[in-house]
Amino acid sequence: MRLGIVTPVVNLNPRFDPPPWELDGTMDDIVEVARAAEAAGYEWVSCPEHVCVPAGAAGQRGGRYWDPLVTLSTVAAHTTRIGLLSHVLVLGYHHPLEVVKSYGSLDEASGGRVLLGVGVGTLRPEFDMLGVPFDDRGARADDALRAIRAAFGRRAPSYDGPYYRFSDVVVDPCGLDRPVAMWIGGRSRRSLRRAVELGDGWIPFGLALPDLRALLADPALAEGVQARAGAFEVVLAPEPPVDPLSRPGETAAVVEAYAEAGATALSLRFEHRSRSHYVEQLGAMAELVATSTGLTG
Repeated sequence: MRLGIVTPVVNLNPRFDPPPWELDGTMDDIVEVARAAEAAGYEWVSCPEHVCVPAGAAGQRGGRYWDPLVTLSTVAAHTTRIGLLSHVLVLGYHHPLEVVKSYGSLDEASGGRVLLGVGVGTLRPEFDMLGVPFDDRGARADDALRAIRAAFGRRAPSYDGPYYRFSDVVVDPCGLDRPVAMWIGGRSRRSLRRAVELGDGWIPFGLALPDLRALLADPALAEGVQARAGAFEVVLAPEPPVDPLSRPGETAAVVEAYAEAGATALSLRFEHRSRSHYVEQLGAMAELVATSTGLTG
């Protein structure tokens, strides 16, 4: 079971009642958490994206969203191994070549540590404020995924799709010459189908375990996931946040339940009251997973 974190401080999600230290958190806190996660064997840290959350939506989604490129670049400069996951980059807000240039630069600077978590986006007022189309965002995102795949790691890319077309251009830096992993976010059947068809993994959000089980057990969807076994990640986020220090047995049961549902990796939140407590939870969780499942985190 692979482990990564929903990085504290970068986003204050009201659903999880962030403690005071997160409210006042700084980049130094983000870096120290990332370094602790790397030392404990975690495989990625993450950062979400919203550009401008409408005031009416901030009560549900939170208003703070550190810029993922700036955040992950700073983390990269202070770590050596841990993966750098955009969770998730909203495809409609960016031209595919912009994604390739920005995250390709980070990929080269970090020695190939970028994980592209991408999504279609759901917040129409934000689309409207940014002046980007909303109604066809699904089809546009599918084309963007294909375009990014065609361009990442290629200095002279070309692509001809229904929304994006480019040729006779140079993009440098553009990422290491490798198939960059793209994990697709969302919470619908379509997001899972999109992930199987165009991505390398599915990283849903806001779905309870019964709903995740139902989607992953759906015959039409399960066949696609199983056909890509070993080359496709199912990255699930346990809710509520886990507490391996105080409730190790309960946490082990959560890990087993998500593994049985089909998770190959976990994107974790922890109960915590301070940065030092969070770091202790990181270590306890890595040890628990290693001893309870026989797999290292």
